[in-house]
Amino acid sequence: MLRWFRSFLPREERFFDLFARHSVVVVKGAEALQGMLRGGEETPVFCQRVNQFENDADAITREVLTAVRRTFITPFDRVDIKNLITALDDAIDQMQQTAKAVILFEVRTFEPPMREIGTLLVECANLVGRALPLMQNIGDNVGLLTAMTEEVGKLEGRVDDLHDIGLKELFLKHREANTMDFIVGAEIYKHLEKVADRFDDVANEINSIVIEQV
Repeated sequence: MLRWFRSFLPREERFFDLFARHSVVVVKGAEALQGMLRGGEETPVFCQRVNQFENDADAITREVLTAVRRTFITPFDRVDIKNLITALDDAIDQMQQTAKAVILFEVRTFEPPMREIGTLLVECANLVGRALPLMQNIGDNVGLLTAMTEEVGKLEGRVDDLHDIGLKELFLKHREANTMDFIVGAEIYKHLEKVADRFDDVANEINSIVIEQV
């Protein structure tokens, strides 16, 4: 009965504008991360870009959380809104952690699986960016939203595979050489895998909202 009653009340739709703004920043962050993974002397520049985009994303997240507290009727459950924006923000937070590790260890060259992971993370970010606006009319977009979130899950699985392949290659490459190179490489792989995990969390939050709304 409450859901039926709420459906006739005016809803605050600016959340979708905030989600869209946040997703644009996340895409830019993923693209900067991809640029970082190309290596070379421009690596610190791309790390700085990731850091700036993370700061921009934090500001939007604060706007969303403030709006949740101040808005009478929200598009969907307040907890779901908080969980969704938090999961999205966690993805770019983890990108920042990756960039921090690169700066800390002064890495300038990256293994091919790392660069491939970077490409997959941009795909994840773009899928999420396309999915969020569709949530404004969930009933009309159930199939498309489900397909997009499933694709994010598949990409996350591919990242897991590349993580394992990359670690094995690192071990074979450095087992007779510098152990520190293996440790640093493994640390970067760990952070990259966590970025994919966070995108999978976003997809799961979207799925949860879809299930509740249909």
